[in-house]
Amino acid sequence: MRVLIVEDHRRLAAAVADGLRREGMAVDLAFDGDDALAHTAINRYDVVVLDRDLPGVHGDDVCRALVAGGNESRVLMLTAASTIKDRVDGLGLGADDYLPKPFDFAELVARIRALARRATAPLPPTLTHGDLTVDPSRRLAVRGDRRLPLSTKELAVLEYLLGADGRVVSAEELLARVWDEEANPFTTTIKTTISRLRGKLGEPPLIETVREGGYRI
Repeated sequence: MRVLIVEDHRRLAAAVADGLRREGMAVDLAFDGDDALAHTAINRYDVVVLDRDLPGVHGDDVCRALVAGGNESRVLMLTAASTIKDRVDGLGLGADDYLPKPFDFAELVARIRALARRATAPLPPTLTHGDLTVDPSRRLAVRGDRRLPLSTKELAVLEYLLGADGRVVSAEELLARVWDEEANPFTTTIKTTISRLRGKLGEPPLIETVREGGYRI
């Protein structure tokens, strides 16, 4: 999944982003409201984690703009204010969830995953194909009776391909949904990751390369 963190405290934003990337998410950062709107105009995010008190365009106005523009991203609003009225006001703006600061990181991850399931066609908590089973929340992949030693990105690619349910997924789509804006589109990252993933999945092969199309399970 791809997530946008909108937070003007750069150290906090970077720390949260690093933690979410370790959870297998692709994460972009914006540090004010204008930057947030610029990001959402060109990228599709499953979840926008939005600080309410932003410089420039206020977080409330960012939320209103996303809702008014029909943006499909789910909005998790953060704020240091934690009264019931603040929560009601935030949800009234169109936010999908609300988390007061300071927050527990594990709870943040759980809420982002829950919102991401609502942002797209719902997927089962465990993905299966033949003798392959993937549990994204536990970051676990098993084929037969063998646990697969997958890296964070390999697991994310496998999860995305399984979620496509046999549809051909282009390299460009994988780059946009599994990697973040720091990824270089001109590298061989996708091919290298697919190659390593195939090797770890073993036989018989599960990932097919579709000429001039992309990849599918």
